[in-house]
This record gives sequence, C-alpha cells and structure tokens, in this order.
Amino acid sequence: MSYRHDIVSSDPAPRRIDYKRELNPAQYQAVTTTDGPVLVIAGAGSGKTRTLVYRLAYLVDQGVDPGAILLLTFTRKAASEMLTRAAELLNRPLTQVMGGTFHSVCYHWLRHYGALLGHPEGFTVMDRSDQEHLLAMIKDQLGLKGLPGPFPRKETLAQIMSGMVNKGLTLEGLLARDFPQFLEQRRHLKNMAAAYQEEKARLHLMDYDDLLLEGRRLLSEHEDVRRRLSDRYRYIMVDEYQDTNRLQAELVQLLAFTHQNVMAVGDDCQSIYSFRGANFRNIMDFPALFPGVRIIKLEENYRSTQPILDLANAVIAGAREKYTKCLFSRQPDGLRPRLYKAGTENEQSRLIVAQVKQMHEQGVPLRQMAVLFRAAFHSFDLEIELVRAGLPFMKFGGFKFMESAHIKDLLSYLKVVANPRDSMSWQRLLTLVPGVGRGTAAKFTDQIKEGFTLDKALAWLKGRKPAGLKDLADVLDMTKDKSQTLMSKLNLALSHYEPLMQTRFDDYPKRLRDLEHLLTITARYSELRSFLNDLTLEPPASLADVTRPTHDYLTLSTIHSAKGLEWEAVFIIWAAEGRFPAFFALEKEEEEEEERRLMYVAVTRAKRHLAVIFPSLSYNRSLGMTFNSPSRFIADLPRSLLEPWRVEVEE
Repeated sequence: MSYRHDIVSSDPAPRRIDYKRELNPAQYQAVTTTDGPVLVIAGAGSGKTRTLVYRLAYLVDQGVDPGAILLLTFTRKAASEMLTRAAELLNRPLTQVMGGTFHSVCYHWLRHYGALLGHPEGFTVMDRSDQEHLLAMIKDQLGLKGLPGPFPRKETLAQIMSGMVNKGLTLEGLLARDFPQFLEQRRHLKNMAAAYQEEKARLHLMDYDDLLLEGRRLLSEHEDVRRRLSDRYRYIMVDEYQDTNRLQAELVQLLAFTHQNVMAVGDDCQSIYSFRGANFRNIMDFPALFPGVRIIKLEENYRSTQPILDLANAVIAGAREKYTKCLFSRQPDGLRPRLYKAGTENEQSRLIVAQVKQMHEQGVPLRQMAVLFRAAFHSFDLEIELVRAGLPFMKFGGFKFMESAHIKDLLSYLKVVANPRDSMSWQRLLTLVPGVGRGTAAKFTDQIKEGFTLDKALAWLKGRKPAGLKDLADVLDMTKDKSQTLMSKLNLALSHYEPLMQTRFDDYPKRLRDLEHLLTITARYSELRSFLNDLTLEPPASLADVTRPTHDYLTLSTIHSAKGLEWEAVFIIWAAEGRFPAFFALEKEEEEEEERRLMYVAVTRAKRHLAVIFPSLSYNRSLGMTFNSPSRFIADLPRSLLEPWRVEVEE
C-alpha cells in the first residue's frame, strides 16, 4: 500500500525554517526550485535525503496543498522516514502527502480505476511465493516436468517472467543475456509465459510487475484518468532515479501530463542495478524527455575525506558518459587511499586480518570496518582466515562460504576419502547420483562400522546399480591416490560433480565460478585434513546474536549490497583485471561502464580509511597459475592518489 504520513504534533505552532542557513547553496537551489522539471544529480554522501526532506517542507511552507505532492521511492520505509522528518521540521502533520513505491502507488490507482481495465470485481496481488506456486502448477499442467535437459525451477521461472517486464526484453533476448542454459527450452518457456498470462486473467490475479504494466496502461489508454491524476499530483518527486526501469520512467512522464513539475533525484555514477532492470538511460535521457530541465549538482560530500574523494573523482572521470561533477569535502586532510599488491589471495586475506586487528586495537570498532568485493566468492579465502583469527564477521550479498550447498556437495568427495566413516558426507554424496535415493544411501551407511575402509566402500559401490555408483567409485578411487596434489583431487571431484550440478541448480554457471575459486584456495594446502578442518571450523558463537546493540562484527559485503552504507574503514579486495571488472563484463561497453560505477560506489563508502588490494598470482582452472594486473579502473591513475601500502602479516 502507498504510505500516507500521519503524525500529531505536541506543539501546534509551526516552525519557521531558515532554509538558506540550514542548507548548502546547491541544496538550497534544489529545494527552492519548485516549478518545472528539475534533475538533481546527487553525488555520493551529498545529503540527497536531506534535500528531499527540506523540499517537502518548503513546498508546504509555500502554500502547496500536501495532497498535491507525490513522493516516489524504492522502499516504503524510505518514504515513511522522509515524510516523518519533513513533518518534524514543519512541526505539523502531513496527512495528505502521498508517498510510497511505484508498485504501491499503481496499486492505489488500480483499486479506484480497475474496472476501466477489465477488473470490475477487483483483483488479488500475488507475492513471490504465490507467483512461484502458480508457475509450478502451470508447469505440471503443460506436462513439462519430465523434459530432457535442464528446465527452470519455479523460483527461476518467476525471475524469467519478471525479467522480461523489468528489462523490456523478449523471452529469447532475456534467455540469451541472463539464462543461456535454458535457451534450448525456449519453445516450452514461451508456452508457459502465455499460459501464465491466461491463468492470471482467468483468476483475476496480478503479480508485482503487473501493477506497473496495468498502471501504465491506465494512464496511456484513459486520457481523462491521466489528466485527473496529473492535476491532482502537481508536484512529483522521485528518489534514486538512476535505479528506475523503463516502465517506471514512462509512468513519471505520463503522470506529468498537465504540468512538468517533476524533480528526479539520483546519481548516474551510482547506477549499478541493471541486473534488476534499472536503466542507466533514464537519468541520462531525462533532459530529452523533459525539455527545459534545470540540472542541479550536489557536489559537497559530508562523508569522506578529500583524498578519498580525489580517488573517486579520478575513477569516474574515465566514464564515457556521465554528468560531470567533482565531489569535494570540507575535510581537506586525511590519509591517502592505499594500494597493495599482494603475492597471493591468501596473502591478501592475511593483510586484511592484520590491518583489521591493528585498527581495532587503535579503537576503531569492527562495525566501522568493511571488506567489499565484486562477487560473493571473492571473500571465500578471507572467511577462512577470519574464522582462524577469531574475528567475528557478517556477510551480505551471497552465501557465506560454508553455507553453500554446492560447496558442501563438492567437499563431500574429499571428506569421504579423508574419513570413510563419515556417514553424513556419504549420504550427501550418494544422493547426488541419479537414481539413488535415501533408501540406497541408508543401506550403504548401515554397514559403516569399526574396520570399515574406503576400499570396502568402493567395492560395494562398484557392484551396485545404477551405473552412476560405479562412476562415483572410479572418481573416488583416483582421488585417494596419494601422489595427487590436493588441487588435482578437487579437480577430479569437480569434473564428476559439474554435470550433476547442472541438473540440481538453475544458476549453475554462477555456482561453477564459486567452485573454480575453491580450487585457488587449495593451492596453499599440502594436506587434505588440514584443508578440511580449516573449512569446517565454526565461526564464533556470538555471530548468531547480531541483534544486541553491543555486538561488534566486521562487515563483508558485495558492492551491490553496500550501496547507501558507509564505514570508517573500507578494504576493496580482488581489484584485478578479470575479477573487477569481471571478464564477462568486458564484452559490452555498457557493462564495462557499470563495472566502473561499481568501483566508484565502493570507493565512496569509506569515510577516513581506504585500501585497494589485489593478488598478483591466482589460479585459473583452464590456464593454471596466472599473473594478475591491477584493475583498469586504478591502473592508469596518477600515483599521487594512491599510497603503496606495506603491513606485516602473521604466518
């Protein structure tokens, strides 16, 4: 539902706000420019939310009816917080302001005007689990369960249906871009998509994406409604405009039909969510959609020291297309960001551990430190070192290393070789084999007693059906060979597991990258048991209780999950070509550009301390050990921006 703010003031006297004194010049200009289209390019840490809050207050102060204001945000919470702050500023209730997400506002309209679109008796909105359930039913009805080859599970089917809407792609275009493993099933998926639309219409159901589609149809096909809503909402404000998709941008344009009083606030340099459907072109093309737009840039940063901002400015200066701006701070002094070229990934991890310990001893809470990375698997080795060092951490974006099913599956090959009486690992391993159920696995584990050996296990497997058991036994036989290196053993296991993984997980290309990275970690181990022990050590028990306000932990996060957050100290790891930017992102110019924006976002999370690190050596499954060069986003920057960093690491 859309959010209408309702707060009762204890003091009826409205507060007089000195806008000029309480805002910087650019913020003041953005707040007081009320008529016509306005694009506010809000640099990182520049007080974007403060500007929106004060503009809400200013409009009401100028006599604008609160019911004529529409605030569009990406979360209900964001709208609620802004309206609460504006009401507190004014010291008066703002009961009539309409604020909320695009989806909730469209829902509000459709409840009033749904009959015009063929919904005279109303409709029900499905949440994601309802949507997945409906897709699973349709899959069964169409007889698609027993198809040869991989077919998307219900969760992935929902992603595919949503992706077509949010990214404005055909089914084939979406599959080619994001789900190539399912291209061979495109005919069946096309039938599913058609059946899904028919079933929703028959049952008067809508998913979240339908709210946007039907909202656009309402405004496009019914000019009288469009005029009525446009007249009602005379002042439109859109937060995080760089994250809008094509549909959302169209809704804004349609809603400004009778006026052009639209303020879009965002930062083109922080447009990093194309995988969700966010369209970078929306913010770049805003001046073309709204001729005569006033562009106001918020460049004063309230978060970081100037040396960190100098690096951020230099990183984004290489962008091919952008709104040129230069972040500056009134904190001119500060440490230069540090650049370190580690020898290996493990040295990179130990550098982080040593530096985190040192800063913690100097009084920086763990909560004020973060390690950021391009992909979730980049932190796997670091997680091992943090557990070994007893440093509590929380990971955001992707699974923690040892919580991943595919990691556990692959390690079970090595675990049964290291300990043939590990019945839990045998259970996991055997049930991976097609045709083997829990019953067969239980018969096998029933014989695990004193004197049970790997050779006895392999002999039992080779004499049983299905044939996959003999294949498994052959792989384990080769894996137990003591002349094999640990990396070779894991490679053998991966060769056997890879085709099984393809039938088990819809996102197996991504999971395969995780497993290939696991091979890198084995390079520093010569002995199987110590490797397994390090991987399966439990993290500190206190990690389970992160709700206590006194709890202190280091943050590990993908950069996508870190946007909007800030820390005293930030470490950016794996800043190497092929990892950041990722190799797959270098095939298209727009994807490489988004990678650059990701680096900008990562840099601008730091307040006072920033380190950029990459290992000079890493393992590639196809090429073996390879040399890494620094990320192109930092390789050509003036050396004055980055200080070479040295720190003692514990062996």
